[in-house]
Order: sequence, then C-alpha cells, then structure tokens
Amino acid sequence: MRRKPQPAAARTEPWHPYAWQTQSLLLAYPDEQFPQSLSLARRVTPALPARVRDPLLCFTDHAGHTPAGELAAAYVATFDHRKRCCPYLTYYAHGDTRRRGIALLRLKQTYAAAGLRLGDDELPDHLAVVLEFAGTDPAAGHRLLTEHRAGLELLRLALRAEDSPWTAVLESVSATLPPLKGDERQAVARLAAKGPPEEQVGLAPYTPPQYMPDPAGGPR
Repeated sequence: MRRKPQPAAARTEPWHPYAWQTQSLLLAYPDEQFPQSLSLARRVTPALPARVRDPLLCFTDHAGHTPAGELAAAYVATFDHRKRCCPYLTYYAHGDTRRRGIALLRLKQTYAAAGLRLGDDELPDHLAVVLEFAGTDPAAGHRLLTEHRAGLELLRLALRAEDSPWTAVLESVSATLPPLKGDERQAVARLAAKGPPEEQVGLAPYTPPQYMPDPAGGPR
C-alpha cells in the first residue's frame, strides 16, 4: 500500500527565537517593566534580518518617543476596545464558541508539555504568549503561528486600517513566516468577509470579559 506523504517539518532559523521573544515583549501591555523590554529589543533587533528588523526598529523608535501613559492608553484603545484588533488568535477561527474553549485547552496542554506554565490571568492564545512560547520551542511555535496564520494576517490588516503603531510588530511577525500561499490567502479573505463564528457559549473559564456575552442581554 502506498503511504500518504507526510508534511515537511517547519524550518526554523537560528535567529527565529530572538525575533519571536522580542516581538512578544513589544506586544505585551506597556506597564512599568516596558522600558526594560524596549531596551532589550533595541539591543537584539539590529542582528535580525532586514525584513524582520526594520519594522521593529520603527516601532521601538515610536515607543521610545511616546509618553508611557499615552502608549498604554493607545494599547488599551487598540487591543481591548476594538474587537477587530483582537490579539487572541483562536478567536478568529472559532469566535465565541465551544470550539474555542477546546482550542485554548489544547494550547495550554502544548505549553505544559514544553514546561511553560501560564498565570491564571493569561490566555494561551494571546499573540504575545504564543510568541513567547515560540521563542522557547521554535519548531512547535512555528507550527502554532502557521496554524493561526489567517487570524494573524487579519489582525495585521486591522491594525494597518487603524493606523496603529503595532502594525509594524505584526509585519515583523509575518516576516518570520513563509509567504502566504493561495489557500492561505483564501482563508484570510474568507475570514475578512464572514468574520468569526458567533455562538457565544461554553467559554466562561477561558474568555476575557470583553468577549463574553452580557448576562443582562444589553450591549457592553
């Protein structure tokens, strides 16, 4: 019997972990530790390939010249108040459905198997968390980023439409992955046209409040 060919393993480069860890730091909420993250990013970024490096340098320059309070307010306005700029990657494929809860559980199991334990307030599909994991386990991280490529690209396009400075970080993330193929482009187009599924059940242990239905039935 002729065996079905298996997909080739994801190819990673020695610089991938440094890129993903840096991008993870820059996509986290800019709290009091952010200046240290920014300083580290400035030291690491120049050694990365130009297509990955240049967008990060653009963002670090912007962040370095923006008052801390203003940057934090922009982060909240972008990622917390604009659902189309959702940083939680499983949302794009599954919306607020039971399937998303299963996807989140699988992510947690993947992280745990690799020795990464998340805090109770951390969701495993936040792009910053996925990138942090990719920096510690490049092969598995590359696979996760590729699996969620359509959502990642849709987030990048949404940030670009908002003229957000974080667009540069998403452009850098995309530059660490292979170019989109025809079927992947179609997946992005379908998501952009239809949006995520809308069944809003079964996610209470996993979903942030802004993505849960209002118990009173009214708008948030």
